[in-house]
Amino acid sequence: MNTYFVPEISDNVYWVGAKDWDRRMFDALIPLPQGTSYNAYLVKGDAKTALIDSVNPGFEKELEKKISQVHDIESIDYVIMNHAEPDHSHSIPRIMEKAPEAMLVTTEKGAKMAETYYGVFQEQIMVVKEGDTLDLGNRTLRFISAPWLHWPETMFTFLEENRVLFPCDFFGAHTAFGMYDEDVEDLMSLAKKYFGEIMMPFRKMGKKGLEKAQGLSPAMIAPSHGPIYRNPEKIFDAYSDWTSGKTKEKATIVYVSMWQSTQDMIMQMVEILQSEGIDVCLYNLENADIGDIAMDLVDSRAIVLGTPTVLGGMHPLALHAANLVKILRPPLKYGAALSSYGWGGGALSQVQDVLGSTKIELVGALGVKGPSTEEDTNKIVDLGRELAEKIKDNE
Repeated sequence: MNTYFVPEISDNVYWVGAKDWDRRMFDALIPLPQGTSYNAYLVKGDAKTALIDSVNPGFEKELEKKISQVHDIESIDYVIMNHAEPDHSHSIPRIMEKAPEAMLVTTEKGAKMAETYYGVFQEQIMVVKEGDTLDLGNRTLRFISAPWLHWPETMFTFLEENRVLFPCDFFGAHTAFGMYDEDVEDLMSLAKKYFGEIMMPFRKMGKKGLEKAQGLSPAMIAPSHGPIYRNPEKIFDAYSDWTSGKTKEKATIVYVSMWQSTQDMIMQMVEILQSEGIDVCLYNLENADIGDIAMDLVDSRAIVLGTPTVLGGMHPLALHAANLVKILRPPLKYGAALSSYGWGGGALSQVQDVLGSTKIELVGALGVKGPSTEEDTNKIVDLGRELAEKIKDNE
């Protein structure tokens, strides 16, 4: 291919990133049913030019060719590293080799990472802090500290004259479709899933980052994954709910069943919660998308975990799900566990061990030997009603 699509997203700001249509897994954990994008941006001032972020391994040549279509790559003056993770920064050494006079601009912690991960010498690095600016000639870049969104070195970059915010992973979404927010019909669902997978454990820092972003009054938000927002209020409103931990009268139910008994108990719980007016999201862990579960955990008030006992403990799929809840730290208030076993129990003890260090109140845990009886069903009904009452009382 001789030429690439290089849109000018704002005056003298060019998208030079890459679309990864075929990628189906991120971090060996996060499913990518729509692929993803690695957004990089070239900002041209009257005197200087800056590249903001770069691309994932395997897309270096595409990045170079796109830059070359709008600017002499050898005369890039600055490479802005908002975040050191390889999907945004792997190509930095290659770009700086092509542009030997360029300076890498990053935070103090970012400078150490650039040296460790990418072999950039300290004399090639310009360290910036909150509020520092860089004059490109009729274009000014301002830097905003945003630690733990989602690595400790992260920062935002703001192009003052154009009012374009480059927040790297913050406000992102994993999809290769669309260039702008209005191009992707289900973008808010994708953004919510991304928030659940990446940003939910850092809600406190996310709230601070959101306040900083809103204080800039950007006309455009250009993240490093997914579409560019020409309507920032759309994502601001969503992040306001998500970072504050606002929940709904909603329960996420995840389960695995070997011989139907656990599944039967779970289905009884689904029926009673729905009869009490609770919104239920149900996932069979044999075939569930972890990203979908993370998305629903963003605003669920309760979780119900169903697992059989396997060799004295939880089924491995249920254990994986419980550990994800522990790691992702969703704003859940309540939990319940249902388990069946054959010749020996133990799953419920492990559930309590894993979730015991969280802030989730375990309303009840019921273990049944073999198929559930009418007496067991009555206990599930009572537990379901108690859980529903707590969900409805906690506003």
